[in-house]
Amino acid sequence: MPPLEALLAAGHVVVAAGGGGISVAAGPDGTLRGVEAVVDKDATSALLAAALGADELIVTTGVDRIALDWGTSHHRELPRLDTDEAHRHLATGQFPEGSMGPKVRAALDFLAAGGGSVLVTSPEALGRALRGRSGTRIVPAPHRVNSPSRNGTSSRPVRNTPAADS
Repeated sequence: MPPLEALLAAGHVVVAAGGGGISVAAGPDGTLRGVEAVVDKDATSALLAAALGADELIVTTGVDRIALDWGTSHHRELPRLDTDEAHRHLATGQFPEGSMGPKVRAALDFLAAGGGSVLVTSPEALGRALRGRSGTRIVPAPHRVNSPSRNGTSSRPVRNTPAADS
């Protein structure tokens, strides 16, 4: 991680992880061979953000806010969601695979690793979301609040901005 940390400390925007690419595994002799696998860009972003000691993870997606009862007449957008609520809604199927499920799970993993908050929104709404006017902010449940900084580094968000995929 030192190269990434040095670039970030110098004020650079670093693109370091994402989905896609060719999945490989090392064989017993160290040679690489292709394998069937999917790189989950949300999980990768959460792991990288946690490893870098980021206080905030920003995940962009195809919608401005996470919603419950998506695609129904009872559709409700969520401006805020705590980890207990997120776990409960995942368990009841509100955030399916191929949709919001991987993003919510990545947010929960980041927060469990000590992250402070996760913002989920669309690229188009990102400016408004950063000002609190759009997006869904996922935070630790009140009984699980983390300390402001886990490793003494300065606070910096990590943004996951996939192309135009979900």
